[in-house]
Amino acid sequence: MLSFWEKRSLTSYNYIVIGGGIVGLSTAISIRERCPEAKILVLERGVFPSGASTKNAGFACFGSLTELMYDIKNMGEEQTLTLVRERWLGLRQLRARLGEENIDYQNHGGYELLRENELDALNSLEEINRMLAPLFETDVFTERKDFIASFGFNRHVIKSIIYNPFEGQIDTGKMMASLMAFARSAGIDLLTGAEVISFEEKSNGVEIQVKNLQNLEPICFQSDYLAICTNAFARSLLPALKLNPGRGQVLITSPIKGLTFKGVFHFDQGYYYFRNLGERIIFGGGRNLDFQGETSEEFGITRLIMDNLLQKLKEIIIPTKDFAVEHQWSGIMAFGENKMPLLEKISDRVVVGVRLGGMGVAIGSRLGDHICELIVPT
Repeated sequence: MLSFWEKRSLTSYNYIVIGGGIVGLSTAISIRERCPEAKILVLERGVFPSGASTKNAGFACFGSLTELMYDIKNMGEEQTLTLVRERWLGLRQLRARLGEENIDYQNHGGYELLRENELDALNSLEEINRMLAPLFETDVFTERKDFIASFGFNRHVIKSIIYNPFEGQIDTGKMMASLMAFARSAGIDLLTGAEVISFEEKSNGVEIQVKNLQNLEPICFQSDYLAICTNAFARSLLPALKLNPGRGQVLITSPIKGLTFKGVFHFDQGYYYFRNLGERIIFGGGRNLDFQGETSEEFGITRLIMDNLLQKLKEIIIPTKDFAVEHQWSGIMAFGENKMPLLEKISDRVVVGVRLGGMGVAIGSRLGDHICELIVPT
């Protein structure tokens, strides 16, 4: 049972955002920028954001050559260019909003490793560069076969490398800490450990029920408007949403003396990705080895995928160096029939923005802007 003071001062808001990750906080910040006097609350069910916002590998990227080739085939050139534009503008917005030093942004470039059966992708390089020219005003992708030897990759497996000067890396922990601090400094309330179990639209607003850890009676919040930004977990509130969760498994090595590369790297249409963190390697992916098993909301590590990552580290990425794995973890992303985010106005008072296709760092800030545009009355 709530006290009189709690009911009067702590449960009523103009805007409530469900989800305290990149999209949820970005949405709240965008609302604040348009509504300086509004009372805004972000509800996060975990102690830390529950999906992938604090669990990603820290890539500031927008899609490798083979990823974009697949997207064009699946979505068409126009929609693919729109997606790249949103990711690129989102990265620029994130860097400008938080400051590059605060997120430890580093631009060492992006690279895609091509194996023998993927060399045909080079035939599409000029075409993709032409498509991207209106956005970047120069070539994005360049073949750099010479990097194979200088980076120390297995030359019997990796036959070419495509270089992209526009991609970089961030420190995910610093980024999320800065984003939370930015939201709080803007007068946005943030409650963690606040799991939303249901919501109901009323004639004068939205009633949001939050699980009460002290007893069986939920805590009821009132809001004029509601934004649902819980990505892969959104179906617990909106079961009909067209999205599937996708688990991503990641490892980090101990420092490797004499590590010869810096940057963010992709291969196998982006299903594998690795980068340096100083002299460490962060390596993740392999979801395509077991789509069914990795379509899951459960965190965890599987031997199938982790053993495959270790094998590729040893045989392809650093074949001449010894390494030790220091830590392993997983995050939960959301995917759909294509890679466009799912942005939908459920009613005049409720908007949902989810399904970022594993690109939350890039597109999260822009999706927050678009949610704000739909939910704030004109």
